[in-house]
Amino acid sequence: MKKKLSLVVSVLVFVLILSACQVSEEAINEEDVFKIGISQLAEHPALDDARLGFEDGLEELGIKVEIDYKNAQGEIPNALSIAQKFVKDEVDLIYAIATPAAQSAKQSSEDIPILFSAVTDPVAAELVESMDSPGGNITGTSDESPMEKQLQFFKDLDENIETVGIIFNTSEENSHLQVERAKEIGAEIGIEIVDVGISTVSDIPQAVDSIIKKVDGIYTITDNMVASAINIVSEKAIENNMITIGAEDAHAKGGILLADGISYYELGKQTAEMAKQILVDGKTPSEIPSARSVNTSKAFNRNTLDKLGLDMEHQAFDGAEEITE
Repeated sequence: MKKKLSLVVSVLVFVLILSACQVSEEAINEEDVFKIGISQLAEHPALDDARLGFEDGLEELGIKVEIDYKNAQGEIPNALSIAQKFVKDEVDLIYAIATPAAQSAKQSSEDIPILFSAVTDPVAAELVESMDSPGGNITGTSDESPMEKQLQFFKDLDENIETVGIIFNTSEENSHLQVERAKEIGAEIGIEIVDVGISTVSDIPQAVDSIIKKVDGIYTITDNMVASAINIVSEKAIENNMITIGAEDAHAKGGILLADGISYYELGKQTAEMAKQILVDGKTPSEIPSARSVNTSKAFNRNTLDKLGLDMEHQAFDGAEEITE
């Protein structure tokens, strides 16, 4: 009887020790702080929102992080230097916002998990092998917008519009892709696309002045350089009584008449879910399909609408958030 009692006591002690170890390990896991390097190509509302959405998303998911945020100020060499620093610092994950930042991160490491956002075509940008099977150590979210709907707004607001202008950064591969896609869609709905390329922000005023003489409206695509000076585009268009349509909600905040596209803030939160899968659930980026935005956001600028003398009761503005900034 004494031997049996001793055996039972020994088993209980072992179980208690094991449980204590498990509790201790769980406590440690709960206190894990992950180091994340955020590389943002430039500072403007859309990319800022992608970063804020990511950070808020991590907080909502209860993931404790130490963030090292760097901005490349629109310079690709800076983006590469930032990525190399993150690799040297051995961060747990790199979050790259915009195509050049993501390409720089991929170039810098084959081991550290990388998530991208604000990338229109990850496959064409050679970031992933395919959307469903990214391959390698990188995946993320695309900011591809509903272009058919956006271009149709021109006809909805004024059936006489026949030519629409697009200003784009010639160094941005995603911008080239969007221009070509716009031309294809435009041909189907009776709109000719006239494009003008720029290489620096300082080129934008002259580009707008040039294109306004040739078109009936202006369409602002998801181009980082143009987005950083969106107010210049909107102000010159208003002066010429010209309708403008944007590919992202931040454009409406900058004075574009109407935008119906993705919410970069929600896109950032969507990417934070991927970060959880990697950091907490132990998945690799290659196991997580790249994704497009699951939420869109429609907004119109009331000040621009009033200056153009349009009726806010028009069906094109149905369901849109009114912005009065």
